[in-house]
Amino acid sequence: MREGHHGTGPGAITPDGCAVELYSRLPVGTEPDIIAAAVPAGARILELGCGVGRMTHPLLERGYSITAVDESPDMLVRVRGARTICSPIEELDLGERFDAVLLASFLVHTGDVEVRHGLLRTCVRHLADGGCVLIQREGEDYHTNVPRERVDASGFTLRIVSSEPLGDGTNSVRAEYEFPDATWTQTFRARPLTKEEFEEALAEAGLRVDKYLTEDRIWVRAVAPD
Repeated sequence: MREGHHGTGPGAITPDGCAVELYSRLPVGTEPDIIAAAVPAGARILELGCGVGRMTHPLLERGYSITAVDESPDMLVRVRGARTICSPIEELDLGERFDAVLLASFLVHTGDVEVRHGLLRTCVRHLADGGCVLIQREGEDYHTNVPRERVDASGFTLRIVSSEPLGDGTNSVRAEYEFPDATWTQTFRARPLTKEEFEEALAEAGLRVDKYLTEDRIWVRAVAPD
């Protein structure tokens, strides 16, 4: 387990506290549509932190070529139709470049600043000339509107139970997913980033915001500076 991360519930738990069976149940939402609107048709996409393929599979159906990366072999075994690579993201160096690199699941908010630098350097290292990096940020009230819960139309309840400051700029977050037949929890460390702090982190890695893709600024298209 990564320090400060753990999970409970049926089935395998990954090093960052994610439950494989839980993520195989979660609906994909609108994310593939957001990505498809920002990336040219037929592009080669490097998906970092693909999990069980919730976004991989819809993107494959849209005609994209996907290289899917995750550090959990238990997650990767659920991915179908894509090239899969088992590796920590921050250590990845394929010697290849892609039309788009995808860093979703709020990974840019990792509590470890050095890991965040590594994630963004991996994005840049694999980015083709003229390509883009698509990043999913936390919502701006993610750590303040707590506790909260949302009942999903598919039949489960998500609760963000707590977000407790650890004194070093990171918070320890506890989430609970309740289904009719099972409950999973995940505890993880996350670093809140203002818009300005996020853009500064991109600049340090050699990226800039090209466009915020959603009104809430959760989805971002970043590019290398001209």
